[in-house]
Amino acid sequence: MPFAVVDGIYTRYEVVGSGAPLLMFSPGGFDATLEKWSSLGIYAKTRMMDYLTKQYRCVIFDRRETGQSGGRVERVTWAHYAAQGRELLRHLKIDRAHIMGGCMGCGPVAAFGVAYPEAARSLVLYWPVGGPKYRITGRQRFEQHLAYARQHGLAEVVSLAATSQKSFGEDPRGGPWVSVLRHDRAFAAPYAALDLEKYTATVNGMADALLDRDTAPGAEPEDLMRLELPALVVPGKDPSHATSAARYLEECLPRAEYWDIPPADQTETNVPDRLVRFLESA
Repeated sequence: MPFAVVDGIYTRYEVVGSGAPLLMFSPGGFDATLEKWSSLGIYAKTRMMDYLTKQYRCVIFDRRETGQSGGRVERVTWAHYAAQGRELLRHLKIDRAHIMGGCMGCGPVAAFGVAYPEAARSLVLYWPVGGPKYRITGRQRFEQHLAYARQHGLAEVVSLAATSQKSFGEDPRGGPWVSVLRHDRAFAAPYAALDLEKYTATVNGMADALLDRDTAPGAEPEDLMRLELPALVVPGKDPSHATSAARYLEECLPRAEYWDIPPADQTETNVPDRLVRFLESA
């Protein structure tokens, strides 16, 4: 599987299928690997990748700080995630693509549309994360990681990463850089030597940037309201994917199509067809 250095980040990616390009920001929270499009929950149930790759050139990748992609210790924002996708398109010499995200991948899609509208043909936001329970749980993860780091030190965070395969979402003690610590020794050594107070400020800033509202994060509503890109919003309905977050995106995006269908009724029979029909019309 190929790798590229995009936005200064070592990025694992794959291009599957042929046709118009479709850049796909992976679902899976803080474990957003490219495999999640085929293995995770609703995406496995609907088998959307099997259908999309028949008509589209799907660009899938491990989001920075997840899977085998690299990372940087910095105040990561939705704009950073969007920049990784934009630079991957440049690497592949793709000027313009449909942009799709699932779950936490919807935040980067919103940020991408605002920052790079000239590079987007349309936006697909499938089960966007959001809602008060999502924000509260997410903030707790960052707090639990910092509590562990303050008690045991960053060298112990590195040791924990080496002895576990759990993601930040599964075991918050490992922190948002846990997957990079696990596979990149050159990253782990300077990480362990970081000043703890400065590191704490960086992590708190990252939490503030990513979890700053009780609805769908990713971009300011005033910026979304100026976007003239066609968009399809498909709602989830659970503590991490509040239906209200999907409705918020419908309200903010001027050319949004909201597919008003309960998650239980989203199946292989109807989801791939609905996605393809939207993409064909965009």
